[in-house]
Amino acid sequence: MVGDSDFGRQINSDRSFRALVIDDDAQMRRMVMTYLETNDISVAGASNKRDTLKQLATGEFRLAILDLQLGTENGLDLLREIRAISEIPVIIITGHRRHEVDRVVGLELGADDYLTKPFGLSELLARARAVLRRSESSRTAPARDSGALMYHFGGWTLDERAQRLTAPSGEPIDLTKSEYYLLIAFLRSPMKPLSRERLLQATRMHEDVFDRSIDVQILRLRRKLEKNSSAPEFIQTKRGIGYLFSVPVKVTKA
Repeated sequence: MVGDSDFGRQINSDRSFRALVIDDDAQMRRMVMTYLETNDISVAGASNKRDTLKQLATGEFRLAILDLQLGTENGLDLLREIRAISEIPVIIITGHRRHEVDRVVGLELGADDYLTKPFGLSELLARARAVLRRSESSRTAPARDSGALMYHFGGWTLDERAQRLTAPSGEPIDLTKSEYYLLIAFLRSPMKPLSRERLLQATRMHEDVFDRSIDVQILRLRRKLEKNSSAPEFIQTKRGIGYLFSVPVKVTKA
């Protein structure tokens, strides 16, 4: 098991790794930044939208931690703007468990994980570690060229060689690496229930990733595939088991 400090040294070995902590509460921001720094993670802080966008434009960051309660500003709007300019992994912080709508909307806008106040700093570090490992694994995953296939389902096409998804309209749909491998796992086993553990392995996540992270990936993939993500046609939830890709898939050579 890698310790917190060891992990910090690993991801910061080239001294280019930085985390951006976005919170208008100066005391909370300093506390989070200090904790990350003690675990060898370089950090910067921002208290509002202007500071955040300026930091992202001038600095190299590999993780953002965003409190959705930004005083008079809307944290979800800021998340939307971050996603428009960057694929940086984002962990969102929400104020209370009753703010479920904010969490769901945040995940749909592209957040990679969330925490609800109050939370432990050690849990924040663990979730940061999981998100970063997931991101690194996705960035370094090799393309599959040998014997590549084409998958056809419900008017959609996935080209395995080009790693390109095309909608029935002919429009190309961008997928993250994790979303791509998740979809491939479904297309290789259509009409069969797949456990969360199997899907986690398929998306090249590590054993310390929390189970709900696969639910985040499913939510984001559904938003790209489904006409109505709240009433999915393709990816069905199988309570107590996992998920099922519920439409036939035709496979041809690429």
